[in-house]
Amino acid sequence: MTKISPEFEENLTAEGVLSVSADVSFISNGFPKYRLGPDNQILDEPKGGSDGPTLKEVVEEEMTQLSEQHKRLSVRDLASKFDKNLAAAAKLSEEAKIREVASLEGHVLLKKLRDALEYLRGLLAGRNKEDVEEAISMVEALAVKLTQKEGELIQDKFEVKKLASFLKQTSEDAKKLVSQEKSFACAEIESARGIVKRIGEALEERNRTTEDPKKQDVEELVEVVQEARRIKLMHQPSKVMDMEHELRALRTQIREKCIVSVKLQKELAMSKRAEENKSRGYTIVGSETLGSYLQIQTCSENAPQLSNCSIQWYRVSPDGSWNEAISGANKLTYAPEPFDVGRTLGADIISNGQKVTVTTAGPIDPAAGLESYIDTLLRKSNTEFHVVISQMNGRDHPSRSVHVFHVGKMRMKLCRGWITKSRENYSSLMQLCGARGDVANVAKGVFWQPRKGLSFVLTFETERDRNAAILLARKYALDCNVMIAGPDDRV
Repeated sequence: MTKISPEFEENLTAEGVLSVSADVSFISNGFPKYRLGPDNQILDEPKGGSDGPTLKEVVEEEMTQLSEQHKRLSVRDLASKFDKNLAAAAKLSEEAKIREVASLEGHVLLKKLRDALEYLRGLLAGRNKEDVEEAISMVEALAVKLTQKEGELIQDKFEVKKLASFLKQTSEDAKKLVSQEKSFACAEIESARGIVKRIGEALEERNRTTEDPKKQDVEELVEVVQEARRIKLMHQPSKVMDMEHELRALRTQIREKCIVSVKLQKELAMSKRAEENKSRGYTIVGSETLGSYLQIQTCSENAPQLSNCSIQWYRVSPDGSWNEAISGANKLTYAPEPFDVGRTLGADIISNGQKVTVTTAGPIDPAAGLESYIDTLLRKSNTEFHVVISQMNGRDHPSRSVHVFHVGKMRMKLCRGWITKSRENYSSLMQLCGARGDVANVAKGVFWQPRKGLSFVLTFETERDRNAAILLARKYALDCNVMIAGPDDRV
């Protein structure tokens, strides 16, 4: 190993080291560290920690945010953003120039360092010479690395220039757009001011034209009020109250007289009809009200016995010009049903080829409280009544167990517990009316034929339930565009 004397070190310092130009400046305070690979090749520089993103990354991020938010930002905000990015691009261009100067200084420094190493290689021999040659190869590798970095720097510089020109053009376009929108806004404001001015003038003109009629109306209204006050002062409150009480009492008396008059007229008609029926030998007894029943009785000893006569009940038309026979009503007793309300009923009694006709004294009256009961039931979707089957298909039913008769908005059903006797929707084949013929408790009986070949005579608990069931079923059937009545009834 060759030993270097102090004099050689002083000469080397004077000749080799001092030959480096004094105007070379270093960006960092220390010499960069490199990692060597096989065959003394310089690998990638280790990346040191950075305090934050570079200025170029910040500008690209701002551009991305601007492109995503340009639909939500106003024109003025866009112009402000573009101005800021333009300043950032200018700063990035200055930084690129500084890097270019530093790169040039690096080339000068590497050249002088290589020259110094070449000079040392000529002076040294042995192992030291090999070290110097290794250092020269490292310097050459550094030069290649620096050249690559310069290429990347030139590419970045080109992109920065392109970005700066784009931002500059965009900033100018944004400024033009701001001025254009400002002029449009000013024009709209002036137009709105003109419209408001014209509306104000029109309102003033309208107020001027309507002032005179309003004054005249107010004067007329004042005169009417004064006249009303004068009339009110002429009448004392006590006298007015007395007159009102007298009028109320007179109305009550007139109403009572009307009721008494109607009753008297009805009693008179009944007495006349009774006299006529007595002359004929027969009469109809019973309350002529829905919920009761009518019965034919003899009123003369000379009249034939009713057991030997045939009977047919019928409804009299409102004008009395024709009669409608009630199919199946051929017994001494008949219970009016809701279809008979407001109609006069009669009966033909035939004996030995002679016919005697008797009629009720007047139309059948509705049952008291039935309408309110129906209104209560209509609030339900399904109404149930307890019934007993008296007849089935024209024959007496042996069982007297209680069944449930359902009247719904779409169908009717008769069942006992889980056993269903019949369930049918409303149709033109269905028949429903009051019981006719020889039936016990005829005022509580209902004839129901759900379909052809099946019929029931049901006995309800009360007369009100019987009439309510008939009215409900006909109301629901009418909602389904179906009319249900008794056999051969005209509907």
